[in-house]
Amino acid sequence: MIKLLMLTFLFNSSLDDRNFSGDSKNKRTPINELNINIDSLKSRIEHINSTTPFQIDYTPQLEKSIIKYLEKKQATYLDLYSKSRYFFPIFENALQKYNVPLELKYLPIVESSLNPRAKSRAGATGLWQFMFNTAKSLDLKVNSYVDERMDPVKSSDAAAKYLSELYLQFKDWNLAIAAYNYGPTNIKRAMKASGYSNFWNLRGYLPKETANYVPSFLSTLYLFEYATDHNIEIENTKYSPTLTDTILIKQKVSFSHISDEINVPLDTLSFLNPSYVHNIIPLIKNKDHYLTLPQSYTENFIEKESIIYEQAVLDYDSREKPLPQLYELNSRTLYRVVSGDFLGKIANNHGVNISDIKKWNKLKDDRLNIGQRLVLFPRKFPKKQ
Repeated sequence: MIKLLMLTFLFNSSLDDRNFSGDSKNKRTPINELNINIDSLKSRIEHINSTTPFQIDYTPQLEKSIIKYLEKKQATYLDLYSKSRYFFPIFENALQKYNVPLELKYLPIVESSLNPRAKSRAGATGLWQFMFNTAKSLDLKVNSYVDERMDPVKSSDAAAKYLSELYLQFKDWNLAIAAYNYGPTNIKRAMKASGYSNFWNLRGYLPKETANYVPSFLSTLYLFEYATDHNIEIENTKYSPTLTDTILIKQKVSFSHISDEINVPLDTLSFLNPSYVHNIIPLIKNKDHYLTLPQSYTENFIEKESIIYEQAVLDYDSREKPLPQLYELNSRTLYRVVSGDFLGKIANNHGVNISDIKKWNKLKDDRLNIGQRLVLFPRKFPKKQ
């Protein structure tokens, strides 16, 4: 079943995420050739202020931030221009749906450098860096096989919806963006404590990360919009337009099974389908899962679909090492003890305490037996198996 056609771009014949970072041919412009003129910079900021819904006050902090981005982060953002050709249309579709300013397509650059599988130390995940509880409130599914925070389309829809809700609360886009980073309750507390309702006046009452968050967003917007005015030349990349198909998967299957049978690169599958945590598309009752493929591979996949499923069944039945268990965070799951396990390892892998495991399972000591079943309420997913 083909669900959807979507126009994307192939980069050098492969949608490999590595092609979007580290090997760009773009050359960094020397600082003395960046053409930084303060009057021109002020004029451009005034133009952005007059043509967007953001209230942008030209401040020494914003000037410093923009110049820093031009001088220090130019090379990083040059590499992201290529990546943005794929992601920006996805962001724009979601933002338009909720009547959110299209300029907010630059927010995931600040959040994740356009990496769908980005994870922060605090656990924020995906292009839009959602924490688990926020994702859950926005109906993004997160389990040990599928993390929709890493799905570009679904996470972008959720982010646009969330940003629109934040704007309804604050009636100000700068505050809405700050609340996206710091949380709406915390922003309201800072407003109450300071008596200010203007972000630029409120900055002194916010943590450093949030105080710099809106300037970072505006600096990113500026860099993307005015790169050529600063002699930053982006070399044309050889893109070949292609279509992708989204296909309903009827059985548990791994990317390697698909790749082996129809010769589609694993990196392409991983880039187009980042929400599958273990590169395995699961079979879950009453839940549909889809595979995105370059259209040039679709016919071959349909012809060999039954063979792919048969091979998957054979492989899974003959595996010595069990597949990862299917469970959701903070939900009850049973864990089977395997060779090499001990309570500390199991606790660390699942983000819980040894005392929790003992309490949930009424264990009197630390001894475990291979094959023993343990009740867990995991707070994080183990590393890929």
